[in-house]
This record gives sequence, structure tokens and C-alpha cells, in this order.
Amino acid sequence: MKYLRPSEERGHADHGWLNSKHSFSFAEYFDPAHMGFGPLRVINEDKVAPGRGFGAHPHKNMEIISYVVEGGLEHRDSMGQVSVIKPGDVQRMSAGTGVLHSEYNASKTDPVHFLQIWILPSEQGLEPSYAQGHFDDLNGKLRLVAAPDAREGAIGLNADVDLYASRLPAGDDLKFDMRPGRVGWIQVIKGSLFVDGEGMKSGDGMAFKDEPNITIAAHEESEFLLFDMAE
Repeated sequence: MKYLRPSEERGHADHGWLNSKHSFSFAEYFDPAHMGFGPLRVINEDKVAPGRGFGAHPHKNMEIISYVVEGGLEHRDSMGQVSVIKPGDVQRMSAGTGVLHSEYNASKTDPVHFLQIWILPSEQGLEPSYAQGHFDDLNGKLRLVAAPDAREGAIGLNADVDLYASRLPAGDDLKFDMRPGRVGWIQVIKGSLFVDGEGMKSGDGMAFKDEPNITIAAHEESEFLLFDMAE
């Protein structure tokens, strides 16, 4: 089973300083047919104006991943973490029993473009925690960037989800073997792909289940995320 979630059908909120597109129901966008997939609850593609951002706000019992496409995102939280996330960085915040954080465009002149991803945790009520890694070896392969066992240099995650990132040159392809009982999601960030011959463009998502192996081919130079998840 495969299901395409076209970019243009996502929820959309334009606040002037923030242009956000929602793969799943979020805030004022509600669609009962798109409440999440597996443990995936939110994939928001956000573009934030220079010097603007999200003030301090709370989260609880959620795994939150930030993936910057362009620019720099300044993160601050009640655990004392302060960082600027840039392309190649993957940040994970486990909200656990509760945390406050803020996210601002680190530049006064250029926008920041990033994905905000929420994943339901495997275990609730844990102490909040934070992790960040830099991955500059995405070209031509699926690079594991987050996983529950933090293997292969990935950052740890309190969820049964393996998250891969890839930058695939035009004309290249790769194969992915799905373990039995798992589900997957592909989110195209840039470019265009063919997944088992079905076209995907920037902003598209695709859910898949009971697909033991898939072939991903780049029609043009592309960047994407692949989630391998417990159902």
C-alpha cells in the first residue's frame, strides 16, 4: 500500500512573518483524514522571516525534531540549551514531563526554512532531554540521523522510529528494505523523485505499508527524509 500526500493539499497558514504548510492536522488546520501516520504526528514546513520566531511555549510528552533546510534557527529551552541549528544539523528535543522552548530566525536579514517534526514517544513521563548532531555525509545514500538505539552515529530518540536523510543526485537511485510489521513515510524537501515509478515533488509526502522493498530514484537533484516506524 502506498498513499501520496500532495504538497498542494497540505494545510496552510500564512501569518506574514511565518509561512507554514502542514502535512497533518495542526493548530487551526483540522482534517480527520490526516491526523498523522504511525507515530508521526506533525510534519510542518516552516519559513520564518528575518528576526522573527516562536516565543517561549510549552511541550510535554513529545519527540520534537528540527531539520533546517536553509538559514539558521536559534533554539533556547528551559533545560538551558542554546544553539543555532543550520543545514546538516538534526536536533531532537524530548519534551517528557514538560519543557519550555523558543525558536527564532537567527538572522536579521535572511529567512530560515526548516521542518518541524513531532513524533509520539514510546514512553511518557521521562525527564526532558536534548540531542543534536551534524550530518554532512548524506549524498547518494540513506544516512541514519535518529534512532532509538543511537546506532551508526545517529542521535537517540524515545520512539521506535529510524529516521534517514538523503541527498540524491539526478539519475541516481537507491533501494530500501522494510522490516515486517513496519510502516514508512517519505517527505520530499527539495527536487523530485520516483518511488517505485510514482512521481513525487518538493513538499510531497508518501505513506507506505506492506512494501518489503522500495526503489527511490531522483528525477533531479533531491533531498528527502525517510521514516521507518513501528505501526
